[in-house]
Amino acid sequence: MTQKRHLLAPGPTPVPEAARLVMARELIHHRGPQFKEVFGEVHQRLQWSFETTNQVLSLTCSGTGAFEAAMINFTKRGDTVICIGGGKFGERWGEVGRAYGMNVVDMPLPWGQSADPDELRDLLKKVPDVAMVTVSASETSTGAWHPVAELANVVRAHSAALLAVDGITAVGVQSVPMDELGLDILVSGSQKAFGVPPGLAFVAASERAWERYPESDHPRYYFDLGRERRAQAKHQTAFTPAISVVLALREALALMQDEGRQALFERHARNARAARAGVEALGLTCFAQRPSNAVTAALVPEGVSAKEVVQTMRERYGVTIAGGQGDFADRLVRIGHIGFFDGSDMLVAISALEQALRDQGLDVELGKGVARVQRELIGV
Repeated sequence: MTQKRHLLAPGPTPVPEAARLVMARELIHHRGPQFKEVFGEVHQRLQWSFETTNQVLSLTCSGTGAFEAAMINFTKRGDTVICIGGGKFGERWGEVGRAYGMNVVDMPLPWGQSADPDELRDLLKKVPDVAMVTVSASETSTGAWHPVAELANVVRAHSAALLAVDGITAVGVQSVPMDELGLDILVSGSQKAFGVPPGLAFVAASERAWERYPESDHPRYYFDLGRERRAQAKHQTAFTPAISVVLALREALALMQDEGRQALFERHARNARAARAGVEALGLTCFAQRPSNAVTAALVPEGVSAKEVVQTMRERYGVTIAGGQGDFADRLVRIGHIGFFDGSDMLVAISALEQALRDQGLDVELGKGVARVQRELIGV
């Protein structure tokens, strides 16, 4: 019998049945009226998800492509950008800025820690004429959550910079209300909380950001957001979209809206608490100082290989989680609870983790982590 597989990585995430089925239908033409109707509905539902009245542009690319587009459409060559680090993805935006010849000022953080708004304030006072500040709200590589609301307040109070937020594993998981917080740019990706295959990324920009678009002098063609803005206002795309993924996204967004925003956030929070409680019961240490509800990153005990734990869970027990990155590649395991997961998925993940740790020679009491997850899920 073929072993059943469980995908519990922090992306891509499992695709709900309604979204899978619609992708099996006959393909439609992206310039016809049927696609135009679907795309218009998707646009409205994305605004609901981003908690914004701004237009949310859909691009056929990964989340990194969306952030690159955001940087090069709303800044100029040689502009100064402050990039808040603390993980692979926060630091990546600095790499994008340098690739375009921008003056990147890093705000480094030890991995696992969250940004200090006071440190950002002090840096803004030292660095003149900052055009943009970037941050990953949910740092997927470490499981850390950054205080986006507080950072937004600091940026507005102490600079004229745009605040660009990577919400790739934040939107649909925890509240990142774009309009309420005054965020200038918010991006996300299809394969995370939206629970559809990779292939789409989303960019929402404020009117304040769009005022800077005409001044941008970076080279761009495919990632010209002004071109996309004009096309998507008519429920079309400038270039060929990922048609099947758009169709799946409509179904997934409908499921999210049916569940309701607050229930969606509460479900993610409950699963996150259960996962953290489970790994701690097994003697692992949660890595993030201020954990995100998208992913639990945990340090394995000394003498245990995180890579081997991940491999054993996948090959022997049929459960796919993620390992660490960078210097933490063999020290961290990362359990995803972003997307269409429920408590039973956390039980599966922790059960397989228990067994994989025992296979590594760790003295783990079977059922201890599972019991802790059960208690967390029922609130006792």
